[in-house]
Amino acid sequence: MRAYNKIYDQKALEQDAEVNQGRPYQQCSLSVMDTIADPNITFDDKGICNYYYEYKTAEKDSYRGEEGKGIQRSFAERIKKAPGKHGYDCILGLSGGLDSTYLAVLAKELKLNPLLVHFDYGWNSEIAIKNVENAVEASGFDLHTIVMDWQEFKNLQRSYFKASVIDLDVPADHMIFGALYKVSKEFNIKYLLSGNNVWTEHTMPKTWNYNKVDLVNIQNIHKKFENTPLTKLPKFGIFQVAKYSALHKIERINFLDYEFIDRKEIEKIIEKEMGWINYGGKHQESVFTRFYQGYILPSKFNIDKRKAHYSNMIFSGQMTKEEAQDEISKPAYAEALMKQDFEYVAKKLGFTISEFEVILTQYNVPHEFYGTDAKIKQNYFKLMKIIKPVTKIIKKVMGK
Repeated sequence: MRAYNKIYDQKALEQDAEVNQGRPYQQCSLSVMDTIADPNITFDDKGICNYYYEYKTAEKDSYRGEEGKGIQRSFAERIKKAPGKHGYDCILGLSGGLDSTYLAVLAKELKLNPLLVHFDYGWNSEIAIKNVENAVEASGFDLHTIVMDWQEFKNLQRSYFKASVIDLDVPADHMIFGALYKVSKEFNIKYLLSGNNVWTEHTMPKTWNYNKVDLVNIQNIHKKFENTPLTKLPKFGIFQVAKYSALHKIERINFLDYEFIDRKEIEKIIEKEMGWINYGGKHQESVFTRFYQGYILPSKFNIDKRKAHYSNMIFSGQMTKEEAQDEISKPAYAEALMKQDFEYVAKKLGFTISEFEVILTQYNVPHEFYGTDAKIKQNYFKLMKIIKPVTKIIKKVMGK
């Protein structure tokens, strides 16, 4: 395992950024976003980066105070009028993390009857499992757990490591989306509540992750490196997205965009209301994501996602730049646990330690190298341009 102090040698990273990008190292004057591993960052004459202005634009479309609460209540009333099977009126994906747990609090306050859906793909931390159990008990809502076929999912994850691409969270995120929409269809539930929000997670460089619904890219990577059956994992490509949204009329609502998400206050609320236990950094309720974001991204790709997370908190007034700089000068989590995770992840995925070390030092390869769904999307949107006008004419003729 590569020594952690080498991963966070700030001076070396700054020099590397200058060499690879052909421009001097620069950090945003307001946040901790910088030129390291981010070729697309730009700065104005005040040294303020583009991410600040992108955040402010997104913030204008979100709501604080009573106006936002009113929108939430309106959504709740609409949701209640369309119950699905067994009286469930919405789907709430529960990971054991902060955002989804707070969604459960809101759902209870608004007297919704969600079906809580937990996605078990083999990497849940013990704290995450306990948080799910506590939330179910405290809320009184029913829980539906989806357990992924481990052998298939393991093989898919192995393919991604061998492909040496940046977004190793694509397999899990893709399957989570697919599973949530699949359950929505099975229970005839039209609304899916999402914990995504502007206040804590809008900021993210495009080059730091990849399209989660590019099924062509996923299938090509898997075929090239493992080529084993993937018959039991839920698909969520462009056609599945269209089917669930257009045909089955399933609507995804970013419920947390309609009130200001003060992370510290939310933590207090869910600790009190749901018995929530703090597991550390963002998305560290998953052992795999903890290791991926805390070790693999910085050591292999020179990316520290905390810069984006903390910068978002700075933009929303929840953190100072000095506080963020102090945090990112430290390891993402305890080095002893990181070493333990290294060995655990390697063993769980069926790699020897030496194989894993070699894999994590391969040259980085763009996702696009393995093919994308760009052509399929292009053809799909062309087809939609033809179908929509025809559909309108048919409805008019039939008096609908």
